[in-house]
Amino acid sequence: MSHATRVRPAVTGHPGVRPTLHAVPWALGAGVVGVQIAFPLTGGGTPTLTVLAVVLFACASVGHALLTRGPGAAVGLVVVAGGGGLAAEAIGLATGLPFGQYAYTGSLGTAVLGVPLVVPAAWIMMAYPSLIVGRRLAAALGRGRGVTTVLGAWALATWDVFLDPQMVEAGHWYWLEPWPTLPGVPGIPVSNFAGWLLVALLMIAALDRVLPDRHDGDDRLPLALWCWTFLSSTMAAAVFFGRPSVALVGGLLMGLVGVPLLVVLSRRGSDA
Repeated sequence: MSHATRVRPAVTGHPGVRPTLHAVPWALGAGVVGVQIAFPLTGGGTPTLTVLAVVLFACASVGHALLTRGPGAAVGLVVVAGGGGLAAEAIGLATGLPFGQYAYTGSLGTAVLGVPLVVPAAWIMMAYPSLIVGRRLAAALGRGRGVTTVLGAWALATWDVFLDPQMVEAGHWYWLEPWPTLPGVPGIPVSNFAGWLLVALLMIAALDRVLPDRHDGDDRLPLALWCWTFLSSTMAAAVFFGRPSVALVGGLLMGLVGVPLLVVLSRRGSDA
């Protein structure tokens, strides 16, 4: 289809939402970037900065879902990702399944069932953009829900390759039996990545059914935040935190989704 005949959809949000409200999630997203830029300046982030970054990101995700897909989508995101994340973490603490034996140190604030509340908020913050990433790539491939689930789950689970070493080093949680480790990621058992992938598959599959896929919606914010997380996490591990092997492994694993996504987004931008 030529540039002259292509018609772009005019609708960018949920019907009835004032356009000015869409600036709120973007402002929250900008706050996320600002707070995360401060992490290297504080040796990896203080507990306050960690909680603030997660809360801002989670609110940006929920806010975007609300404004582009409606109240039901926002509630569904909180219930599935937040509730599912809390359940998975509580089971993990009690049984060691599916992540392995670990424990929180109490540095992240108020906890429910032994799980700091900021942790299910972190599942919310990344599950939503990961779902959007999976949908965008599946659409580019001409595939459906199965591919969306696999790619979205990979986009979510591989983020933890960066997250866990940083949080363990910051003293927020620790592993009772941190072996065998994921190659290049010392101190983090491979069971953790396997557990994350399993939970992510279930979570993204559920979210894909609960959250409408609005092809006429503006998903630039969640896509931008996911790409920022991919690129900034890789750079931070390599340059600021002295973990080049984590940067390599995490960058390669997350890049299996991230690089094709950047290609798809750049092509779409050139067609505008």
